[in-house]
Amino acid sequence: MKKVLLFVIILGAVASMCYASGQAEKGSEVKELNLFHFKVSQVEQWEEITEVYKNVVPTVNLNIETVGGAADWSTALKTKFAAGAGPDIFIVDGPALAKTFSEYLTDLSDEPWVEHVLESAKRPMVFDGKLMGMPFNIEGYGFIYNKAIFREAGVLKTPKTIDELRQAAEKIQNYGVTPFGNGYSEWWVIGMHLMNIPFASQPDPEEFSNALDSGKTTIVENEIFQSFKDLFDLTIQYGNKNPLTTDHNAQMSLFNTGQVAMVQQGNWKEVGIYEANPNAEVGIIPIPVNNDPDVSNRVPVGVPFYWVINNQSIVQDEAKQFLNWMVSSETGNRYLTDEFSYIPAFDNIKSNLLGGISNDLLTYAGEGKTIPWSFTTWHDGMYNEFAEHTQKYVAGKITYDEMLQDMQDSWVKLAK
Repeated sequence: MKKVLLFVIILGAVASMCYASGQAEKGSEVKELNLFHFKVSQVEQWEEITEVYKNVVPTVNLNIETVGGAADWSTALKTKFAAGAGPDIFIVDGPALAKTFSEYLTDLSDEPWVEHVLESAKRPMVFDGKLMGMPFNIEGYGFIYNKAIFREAGVLKTPKTIDELRQAAEKIQNYGVTPFGNGYSEWWVIGMHLMNIPFASQPDPEEFSNALDSGKTTIVENEIFQSFKDLFDLTIQYGNKNPLTTDHNAQMSLFNTGQVAMVQQGNWKEVGIYEANPNAEVGIIPIPVNNDPDVSNRVPVGVPFYWVINNQSIVQDEAKQFLNWMVSSETGNRYLTDEFSYIPAFDNIKSNLLGGISNDLLTYAGEGKTIPWSFTTWHDGMYNEFAEHTQKYVAGKITYDEMLQDMQDSWVKLAK
C-alpha cells in the first residue's frame, strides 16, 4: 500500500511540474541540494519527498541529513559550519540561534510565499526589516493524554492546576495504569520544553529574561519556579521507572501500548499515535505551574523551527525554488498537512486531517489560553546546561534549590 501511495504521489508531482520554474533542459548538470533538519520522526516522509522532487526537478538531487532525538542537532550544525561544510538549507529554532548563524542567513523577504505567512509566525525572524527564515508550521505541546484511560479511571474533567493533576494521577494509578511516561533522557524534553513552562508562565516572560540578564532578579527567588517543584515531583512520583534512560521512542511506546496515560510531547507525535492506533482517543492538556488556573491552564504554542538558506551556498536559487514548491504546490502542501500533520503557518494552506491533539491546541489558541516558546530566546547553550541540571535532580544527586541555583549560574555565565 505504501509503495502504491508513493507511486500516486509521484504521479501527482509530475503533474505539478509547473511549480518548478526554470527547470533545465535534458542533459543539464545535476546539482546537489543539501538540507539539514532535526525531525527524527519524519525520516521516512523526507525520503519520499526526495524521490518525488526528482520527478519535479530532475536536475536537483535533494540530500536530507537528520540529526535529532537524543543527539544535539545545534552542536552538530555548528560543527558542520566550522568545518566549511554548512548545508544549503538548514533550520534554526528561533531568533537566538538565528543570531548565532546571522552571517550565513539569506534575505527571503521577496519570496512569493511571504504574503501568506501568519504575522505571528513571521515576526520572530524579522531582523532590520528583513525576513530571514520561512516557518513551516505552528506547534504546541503539553501532556498528551489517553481520553479512554482518563474516562475509565473516573477522571471526567481535564486538570487545570497541579492539585487537580495530582488527583487525576491518583485515580489513574488506582485504576492500574502508570500516569506519566517521562522521556527525561532527552535534553529537549526536560531541559528545553519542560523548563520553558516556568519561564513562559511569568507575567511578562521577555521582561523576566531581561531582568535575569541585568541581575535584577534570579531564578532561585522566583515564585513560579518555586511552585513548579510540585509539578516536577508529581511527574516523577507517578511516572515510569528509569525516566533518565527513557528516550522519546520508548516514551511513545509506553503511551501507544496503554502502559501510561500521559506523556509530555506535542502535536508532532500525532501521526505516529494514529499509525499505532487509528482509533486512538487522544487530546492535550497544559503543564500546570501552580494552582491558579488563570496561570496554569495554558499551552505553549509557537513556531518550532524556521527554514533558512545558507548565503554561501552555490545553489541558493535551487534552495529557494524547493522551499517555494513545498508551500505552493499541491504535493508539498499534502506533505505539510497530511503526512507531517502540521498546523500550517500560512493562511492559504488548509488541512482537514488534524487529530485530537491539534484540534485541542487550536481550541486553546482560539480562547487565548497560550504561553510563548520562551526557550527560542534563551542564550546559546542554555538548553544543554538546563538539561544537565534537571537530570541531576531527577537522579537525586542535587536538591531542587540546588538545581535552581545551577540554572541561575548557567544563565549568568551564558548571558555574558
